Amino acid sequence: MKAVGSTVEEILSQIPAERAEAFNKLHQTIVDNLPEGFEASISYGGLGYVIPHRLYPAGYHCKPAEPLPFAGLASQKNSINFYHMGIYSDPELLNWFVTEYPKHSKQKLDMGKSCIRFKKLEEIPYDLIGALMQKMSAQQWIDRYESILKK
Repeated sequence: MKAVGSTVEEILSQIPAERAEAFNKLHQTIVDNLPEGFEASISYGGLGYVIPHRLYPAGYHCKPAEPLPFAGLASQKNSINFYHMGIYSDPELLNWFVTEYPKHSKQKLDMGKSCIRFKKLEEIPYDLIGALMQKMSAQQWIDRYESILKK
């Protein structure tokens, strides 16, 4: 079940005990590798990694009161899910990730358009997620986001 809260700490405190270690390690990996301009925050009631309003005042076009989302992390019924808008919007970045994944995990990649599902917690490729987070700067994400909006 997705944790909902009003602070990052509140969400982290709600993660089921059997997932808490892996979830917290994945969150810390993401935070440790966030380029300047991104921050951990609440995004749509969940744990997100966003460009805050102070850097991108327009916010998210679907809901301007929300900061511009980039990535997210959720504990779902059967998996820990990691969402990354960069791999959704950039075919080269997606190709890089799909190519690199087998080098970091024995588990078959379980992925939707922006969602990567981790069902076997011992197979989470922390180093790969860290590298992925460093692949796109905040300005690159803003530029890509705005170019997609104009289409």
